[in-house]
Amino acid sequence: MTAYSIFAVSPTSEDWIPSYIAPVGEIIAKHGGKYLARTTDHAQVEGTDQPAALRVILEWPDAQAARDFVNDPDYAPYLAARTNGSTNSHFIVEGKDDLV
Repeated sequence: MTAYSIFAVSPTSEDWIPSYIAPVGEIIAKHGGKYLARTTDHAQVEGTDQPAALRVILEWPDAQAARDFVNDPDYAPYLAARTNGSTNSHFIVEGKDDLV
C-alpha cells in the first residue's frame, strides 16, 4: 500500500543543505521513493499555528520502504545533519481510509 512521508522543516543553519539534497535524493530513489512536493510555498488554513519554512511530501511503495529509508545507514549522516541543523517533524502516512 502506498505511503507518504510528510516533513515540516525549518533550518536553524543552512550549512547542511547543499550537501544534503543530491545524495539524499539518491537514497530516496534507492528505496522506491519520489518527491511529490518540496516547497516553501505552503499555507496553513486550519488549526493552531505550526510554522515551517519548508514542507516536503514523498511517496513510497509502502510504509516499510519509508522506514527502510529512515533507517538506511547511508542516510544516517544526512539525518543527523538535518536534525542538528533544523527543527523538523516527519510523519509516515499510509494511503488508506480507515473510516470507511
